Amino acid sequence: MQCAAINQRTWEWGRGIAIAALAWSLLMGGESFAQSTSTFNQDFRVWTPVFLTAKLPSSFLAYMEVNPRFADLDDVGHIDQLLLRPALGYQLTDNLSIWQGYAWVGNFNQKHTPPQSPFFEESRIFQQILYTRKFESFKIVSRTRLEERWIEHADGTAVRFRTMLRGIYPLPIAPEWALVGYEEVFVNLNTVGTRGPAAGFDQNRVFVGINRTFSSYVNVDLGYQNQLLNSRSVPNLANQMNHMILLQFFINI
Repeated sequence: MQCAAINQRTWEWGRGIAIAALAWSLLMGGESFAQSTSTFNQDFRVWTPVFLTAKLPSSFLAYMEVNPRFADLDDVGHIDQLLLRPALGYQLTDNLSIWQGYAWVGNFNQKHTPPQSPFFEESRIFQQILYTRKFESFKIVSRTRLEERWIEHADGTAVRFRTMLRGIYPLPIAPEWALVGYEEVFVNLNTVGTRGPAAGFDQNRVFVGINRTFSSYVNVDLGYQNQLLNSRSVPNLANQMNHMILLQFFINI
């Protein structure tokens, strides 16, 4: 009963944070959204992340993510970003875990985003709460993450909040296949200098696709992801939309 109460409170807390973050981001920049069409850019990208999660003794968990991202305004011909993201977690209940991690981000060929250099690095540490809930024919995953970011061209520490809600629906006629979708909202909590992130709405990601379970250890997502971005170089709520093929591999050991 106590675990159930904790799970219920955590779910309500996470849902409340997500609603508050979305409302705040719209309040920060909603009036300028209609003005963004004159500077709105679109691009095509391919992301192929691999996520490894391993159970350790005494309810501890280990996580490693390798996330190459390919992009070009003309064709998907070179790597745009590479993320390496290790983390250590602890399983509080069957549904709830907490995490502490680090991320290194390499940004390549950034000729379209002055005043940064063509290559610049970013280091992050992050704290995370992960909640999963299985129903008879449906599964939800809620991930709430706080990031402290050190970006090469920016002076100071940028703090970003992000929250994701993911749903998985196995097909009754072929349970190894599932429909999957999620949305993730990113909000910058502070402004960092003149070249770092500005407080307010940062980006939104929406994914729809299919999932294939190959074994209890491996499953794969394939689908379309839409990424709406706010670049500080143009004073509007959103000025970049990326259309991407997302192929992601989940390995659980």
